Amino acid sequence: MALKNQLVSVNNSLRAFFGVPPQNPVTPDPLTVLLGTILSQNTNDKNSYKAYQNLRSAVTEWKDAVHMSKEEIGALIKPAGLTEQKSGAILAVLNKVFVSKELVIAREQIKDLVDKEILAQLTSIQGVGIKTAACVLLFSLGRNVCPVDTHVHRILNRTGIVKTTSPEKTFWSIFDSIPTNSAHEFHTNLIKLGRNICTSQTVFCLDCPIKKICKFPSKINRTNVKFVSKDFLLLDSL
Repeated sequence: MALKNQLVSVNNSLRAFFGVPPQNPVTPDPLTVLLGTILSQNTNDKNSYKAYQNLRSAVTEWKDAVHMSKEEIGALIKPAGLTEQKSGAILAVLNKVFVSKELVIAREQIKDLVDKEILAQLTSIQGVGIKTAACVLLFSLGRNVCPVDTHVHRILNRTGIVKTTSPEKTFWSIFDSIPTNSAHEFHTNLIKLGRNICTSQTVFCLDCPIKKICKFPSKINRTNVKFVSKDFLLLDSL
């Protein structure tokens, strides 16, 4: 089955199981999504949101934060962890937008750029990876682009839909094959699947909405995979 057809099947099955996830009726501006996604790296939603609130409440506009020191930003975003890395990335973004003006990120200014042009501009900033840049395209600009986090990467490889060694490689392998106008639900529902059914440690195959598509059961002879029952597998790692 061609990759795009596989992704259509996965998306349809996930939608039938989880439903269509709601979208924010007020689309945040690209800079807000970019900074918020930087804060969300390697932490949970509660911690990243607290850090975002701390940072946002400290300034009237984002351009005001460019005058803050790395230490001041780090203290505000401490709940999100990795303060050295994240405060550096935030300052790099703010300086490129408001000081050197190398980065043009206002929605009206970049709306006519193609996806790959925007991705290239954003990932040129130290601390901004392809997943973070893709979140800007999806959640602010409404582009049909699927950010690939650890859940999406794990599931697409575990099912045999792709065979890649990193989330970035998975992102590019599916980049041109995302079903039309479905990136938001595809991304969101895959994360739900990864958090609740096809986790990094345990797979609940009986409950999985894509078990007929998945090729994972054929891999039962892999190291660190142990039978719990005929249809249930416990993974120590993948």
